[in-house]
Amino acid sequence: MKETLEVLNSLKDKALIADYAVGGGIATIFYTEPVFTYNLDVFVIVKPESSGNIISLTLMYDYLTNKGYAWKGEHIVVEGLPVQFIPVESGIEKDAVDSAREVTYSGVKTKIVSAEYLIAIALRIGRRKDFDKIGRLIEQAKINKRTLEAILKKHHLLDKFRKWGEKSK
Repeated sequence: MKETLEVLNSLKDKALIADYAVGGGIATIFYTEPVFTYNLDVFVIVKPESSGNIISLTLMYDYLTNKGYAWKGEHIVVEGLPVQFIPVESGIEKDAVDSAREVTYSGVKTKIVSAEYLIAIALRIGRRKDFDKIGRLIEQAKINKRTLEAILKKHHLLDKFRKWGEKSK
């Protein structure tokens, strides 16, 4: 994963993306006991092309494929790790990238989505595995309850969170 993170940082250094943060299962592992995850989810902020407000990942994907990284389904395999790039422009994922924690993994600086935003994003998506992730994060991570409540209020998820809490008892 170290090498994959170095490639992500090079995308930012070369201005192919404006910013990024690791989310999904890999980010969750920073806060909870390890669980199996297949890929690396990366929320990316891409600068609009000069011709307008069109967000394009073409330059980033061209750079990666020219470096020899190949597609496998919806992922591009970077240094042996399937990576799913999720472009964000606004909303909860953009806020998650903007407020992501800076960490160092194997000597490489990277950004990880906070536990509070992982909960909110999982709640918004709402699959069974997302609700399981919420339970693990609530149980195992140090959650700032005020921060979580503010995020949930801002993104209109507080009622959904309360209903989840009632069901999970």
